[in-house]
Amino acid sequence: MLYTEKDQKYKRYTVTTALPYANGPVHIGHLAGVYVPADIYARYLRSCGEDVILIGGSDEHGVPITIKARKEGVTPQDIVDRYHNIIKDSFKELGVSFDIYSRTSCEEHAKTSSAYFKKLFEEGKFIEKVSEQYYDEEAKQFLADRYITGTCPHCGNERAYGDQCEACGTSLNATDLINPKSALSGSKPVLKETKHWFLPLDKDEEWLRQWILEDHKGDWKTNVYGQCKSWIDAGLQPRAVTRDLDWGVKVPVEGAEGKVLYVWFDAPIGYISFTKQLTPDWEKWWKDDETKLVHFIGKDNIVFHCIIFPAMLKAEGSFILPANVPANEFLNLEGDKISTSRNWAVWLHEYLRDFPGKQDVLRYTLCSNAPETKDNDFTWKDFQLKNNSELVAILGNFVNRTLVLTHKFYQGVVPSIGELTDLDRQTIEEMKTFPERIGRSIETYRFREALAELMNLARLGNKYLTETEPWKLVKTDSERTKTVMNLSLQICANLALLCEPFLPFSAEKLRNMLNLEKLEWRKAGNAELLAAGAIINNPELLFEKIEDDAINAQIQRLQDAKKQNELNAWQPNAVKQEVAFDDFGKVDIRVGTVLECTKVPKADKLLQFKIEDGMGTRTIVSGIAKFYPNPEELVGKQVCFIANFAPRKLKGVESQGMILSAEDKDGRLVLVTPSQLVTPGCSIG
Repeated sequence: MLYTEKDQKYKRYTVTTALPYANGPVHIGHLAGVYVPADIYARYLRSCGEDVILIGGSDEHGVPITIKARKEGVTPQDIVDRYHNIIKDSFKELGVSFDIYSRTSCEEHAKTSSAYFKKLFEEGKFIEKVSEQYYDEEAKQFLADRYITGTCPHCGNERAYGDQCEACGTSLNATDLINPKSALSGSKPVLKETKHWFLPLDKDEEWLRQWILEDHKGDWKTNVYGQCKSWIDAGLQPRAVTRDLDWGVKVPVEGAEGKVLYVWFDAPIGYISFTKQLTPDWEKWWKDDETKLVHFIGKDNIVFHCIIFPAMLKAEGSFILPANVPANEFLNLEGDKISTSRNWAVWLHEYLRDFPGKQDVLRYTLCSNAPETKDNDFTWKDFQLKNNSELVAILGNFVNRTLVLTHKFYQGVVPSIGELTDLDRQTIEEMKTFPERIGRSIETYRFREALAELMNLARLGNKYLTETEPWKLVKTDSERTKTVMNLSLQICANLALLCEPFLPFSAEKLRNMLNLEKLEWRKAGNAELLAAGAIINNPELLFEKIEDDAINAQIQRLQDAKKQNELNAWQPNAVKQEVAFDDFGKVDIRVGTVLECTKVPKADKLLQFKIEDGMGTRTIVSGIAKFYPNPEELVGKQVCFIANFAPRKLKGVESQGMILSAEDKDGRLVLVTPSQLVTPGCSIG
């Protein structure tokens, strides 16, 4: 049963998900933006009896794959084989119900995307252009943007890439970099002419403007519509569909040696090639106007799926265009942008390992906090709160109370329903409204709203139990108690049916406890899902509390990652201005033995040293107290110090020199000491 009029005209649904790069695992940002909402949508449509396929796969071409392989000293195929399996297995364990999850390195995809390119090429749908691109003369190959590094012209970061500076976030062209060098050989690249084929998007601007800005106005999400409008209003430009690279689908025409299809061109064709692998009857899913095509993506893919891929489909001529592209915004993590390079992420395969059996807790948290209209933030404390205060305390509590009381009062037999009160009738009438309320929200891609409505049904059940108090009522009115418990069990049965798109594992567990078969959505809202006299199984907890220790361990892992990132980002200070050897010779550096070491009163940073310098003793004050909380432990150690600095007073103490220390990459100051004991007063030079 579908509740939006536009959807009632369709016979089937082709639902696709963005293809994750197979150069690393997937994280919660991917899940919240794409895969959880797509799975909810597909599961809902199946529950409504609709003909639907959910298509996904790994994007295994492009520069990120080759960079990863080069860093690890393996082949690109080694990389994609490893991560494709990790991604596919973790999706399956989370319950993402793909009808097929394939990969763009497979033979069928190469065949399909090559044929697609060749058809457009032979029909003159591309334009050919010669442009200058950086070339590595030592490696003898053209360089993709990520293979070029240099100094950012905006912030001075010396490790900026040819497409972006990760220090300041500015998008760049490779030719913007100061002192560019090849990441392959380290040499300075040269500009060299190369030929490529382009999709002339400027010629598609008129129909795209009508199709997106007029036909889909008010239909597509505002963030999607707004980004598309911005691109179209700025004027569309031809876009290259080939590039110079040795990893990818080879360009299938003469004169294209050493060139592959640009990853943005071949990747979306994967949706089609994967469908061809799934069924020989693939064309009805892609070429029939009675099929609804929906792309679930993140906001960084809006332009590709709303402008470029539709232009490709239109150029081919026989394919349907997407009816909707419900892209989400980004999910942040603990107040910071998720970053794979900085390991600032919650990886799905690690979550499944650390929280076994809690797939639905993650699905629930990500859906209830989905970045549907703006960027949102995931925190581990909120994750714990949603589990303990919502799943456990509301949904789980209602189900557990109802089933436990049924076994206590009736040995697990569903009691018969008797005469209804006004409260009963009101509860039944409200229960009937939930299938449409939830369904309409799902159909319009408002998944947070849909999930909130599901929880409102559980709240209705808790409210009904609280108001009727069957644990007291059973002592005075056994017949009335049967009606209360029957109706409470009917709410449980409706929850089992309606929560399946969101919480498939919990839905199955609840159905098993109720001895209830899997029902279609149209059955929901019914107060007779469980027949009187039916036997239910022993109750089990749907959800369990998550303790502080588990959450603190995850927070500590992130803090460790942040600290490691800071250490990895450390660079030595630039070498100071050159000095003459004679100037250095004027500095008198000696070794002394620490006789006494105490904190300077009212000075948190200062330690007062008494040093044996071979000629007597001297006092030196040093600002390293923060790093040596027990200064008495330094007594007996030897230190290096400058002996011929003019004395100066620090906090009232005359310091007769300067003790040398080295600043480590974590900011810690460490005393410079000789490797073995020497005579106090020895000079260093």
